[in-house]
This record gives sequence, C-alpha cells and structure tokens, in this order.
Amino acid sequence: MALIALGVTGGIGAYKAVEVCRGLQKRGHDVVAVMTRAATRFVGPITFEAITRRPVITSQWNPGANADIEHIAIADEIALLLVAPCTANVIGKFANGIADDFLTSLYLATQAPVLIAPAMNSNMLAHDAVQRNLQALAARGTRFVDPGEGYLACGWIGKGRLAEPEEIVAAADRIVSPRDSMLRGRRVVVTAGPTYEDIDPVRYVGNRSSGRMGYAIAAAAHTRGANVTLVAGPTSVEAPATDQVVRVRRAAEMHAAVMRAAEHADVVIMAAAVADYSPVESAAEKIAKSSEPLTLTLQRTPDILADLGRASARRGTPLVLVGFAAETGDLLTKAREKRARKNVDLMVANDVTAPGAGFDVDTNAVTIIGADGEEALPVQSKARVADAILDRVEQLLKARSTASAR
Repeated sequence: MALIALGVTGGIGAYKAVEVCRGLQKRGHDVVAVMTRAATRFVGPITFEAITRRPVITSQWNPGANADIEHIAIADEIALLLVAPCTANVIGKFANGIADDFLTSLYLATQAPVLIAPAMNSNMLAHDAVQRNLQALAARGTRFVDPGEGYLACGWIGKGRLAEPEEIVAAADRIVSPRDSMLRGRRVVVTAGPTYEDIDPVRYVGNRSSGRMGYAIAAAAHTRGANVTLVAGPTSVEAPATDQVVRVRRAAEMHAAVMRAAEHADVVIMAAAVADYSPVESAAEKIAKSSEPLTLTLQRTPDILADLGRASARRGTPLVLVGFAAETGDLLTKAREKRARKNVDLMVANDVTAPGAGFDVDTNAVTIIGADGEEALPVQSKARVADAILDRVEQLLKARSTASAR
C-alpha cells in the first residue's frame, strides 16, 4: 500500500523495531530500513534485510549509494518516515538541522510526514534541551508515539521506554492510510496563540500561550483533508503547513480576521488565548518610569466566540463551533456555563495550573464538553488531543449531514 522508511537508532528498543517492521508488512506496507551506526550495535542489519527483502541502508558512503544520491531518491518515494526508537541524539539532530548520516539527511530531504517514537532514560526525556527539541519538531508538524512507563534498560522505573510495536504500527497506518474524513474539502478556521494589547511601543498586556494547541489542531485538520485557515497571534513557534496563515497581534485584529474567514467556513475552532481586556489608549511613546503608581484603564475586547455563536445562529447551515476554557479553578462548572452562554457546540476545558497541561508545554489534559456528553482526556501530546477534538467535530458534521438528508 505504501513505502515506509523505518529509521532505527541506537537504543535498546531497537529490537522492537523488528516487530514494528513485521506489523507494517502485515498491514500491506513496504518497508525500507535505515539504521544509524549505533543501531547496528543492538540489532544486525541482516535481520531487517531478511524481513524487508531490501538492502538495509547503514551509511551514505556505501559504494554506489552516493552516486545515485540515494537519500534524495528515497526521500521522494516514501509515504512516511518513521523513526523507532528515536534517541535524544537523533531528536536533537532533527530539531537543529544536522545531517551527518543517511537518516538525518533523509529527514531534511523528504517532504513525507514524519512520525517519531522517542525512547530514552527518564531524566533525559525530561531535560529542558530534549523537551525544547521535541517542541520544535512538533511545531513543524512532526507526530509522535509517546514513550511508555515501566522498567528501563538502565534499571530505572519511569517514562521513557519505547511504545509497544502495535501502537507504533497503528499510528503509522493512520497516517499513510487515512480514513475517509468528514473534514475532507471542508473549510476550517483555527485560531492559535495569544494576543498582545499594547500599553506603549515597548509594553503590552498578554499571556503565556505558545500557540502549540492551536497549531496541533490546524495540522491535524489539514492532514484530514480540510482547507485550513490559521489565524495566529504572536508566537515564536513555527506554524504548521496549512492552506492560509493570517498573522494578527491584537484581539480586535483577530476578531476581524476570524469573522471574515468564518463567513465561508464550516468549522471554527477558537484555540487562541485572546486577551479579555486591552488598554483604552496606547501611548505613542514609552511611558517613563516614575516613583508614582501607574494606573491603566482597561476596556473589554471583542468577544469573538460569542459573536461567532450569534452569527452561526443566523446562518441557514450553522457552523460547528469549538471554544476553549482555560481556567485555574472550578473548571467544569465554568466551562459548561461558558458553552451554553456562548452558544457553541463543544467546549474544551483545561486547568492551566495542572502539571503537563496549559500554556507553553507540548502536552495537555482536557475535558471535551458537548450536548451529547463529556469526555475527559488524561495528559498526552497536544497532537493526540487535537485528534480527539477533531473526532468529535466529525461526529457533529456527520450527525448534521444525516439529519439534513432526512
């Protein structure tokens, strides 16, 4: 069905890559194995050669390989680059554009989707450098199969062991064999990031949103075949591949951009952390520091979600509207009330003070609240949360399509 490049790097989990290879073949896929030099210390290349019936690539200096520029040829042919296990070393090379062997060169050369299954010691996984590298890759659209918890090769017990082969195979198969999606051909608007409300040319009122949740939703919707317009506030995270990116700074600018895009949209997902208040006036010059207290007069910003709810109610075919409720207490009560008050279909509630959730991290824990019930999701990657949200959106689209056909 599809040609998948299976990258194997130097970790004890490399033995599981053999079962990943078999699992992909059982689902009808063709596999070419690409091993780093360190990986060959754990599993012999001949094992993968026997399974795949293809030469195993272990070096970009093999006779004949350089002449054919093989990493470019394979980069054009593959439907997916899957790396399992993926060590901290290779994650760092991918994130920083280092191409010093065949696998890292292939990563830079291919335009195919990339799926990574990290595996390493718990402290390594939690290290700020590794987390930043993972976040950089996620921002580029890389997908992950999260490591599991349990006994590690180093003797520790914790998170870091390679995910089970069945889980990795299923994740890869979902990418190369996408199911027919209700979002295919639909127009979807996604907002992401914060808004900055200027006090003067130097200072602003804002928040710590990184845009990662909105970016994950936009990327997932694009993968499902939707025509995605991403309206993004100021953020240093690289935007994913979508059909259109509209950059804004202030809440008023985001309001105008979203309302304009929503006129022809089927779905709007408001994942942005829009400022509720902005200064009445922004000083033309930097406000000088003094010994006296500084008083700011703030005014409400436009309520984008509420305005969308009212506009949707006036349409012949209502929008599917998804809002976010970022709270620090009494989470579900506030989120339920917000969903009803703003006339939206789904409210995604998350406690931004909870470990591994909220702003500026690559994971989240949310509860999706709709008229048909509530679904609590434990801490997991924002990419997985995005898929869960879009699954609920597709259910709503399917129900409305069935109702209109009666």
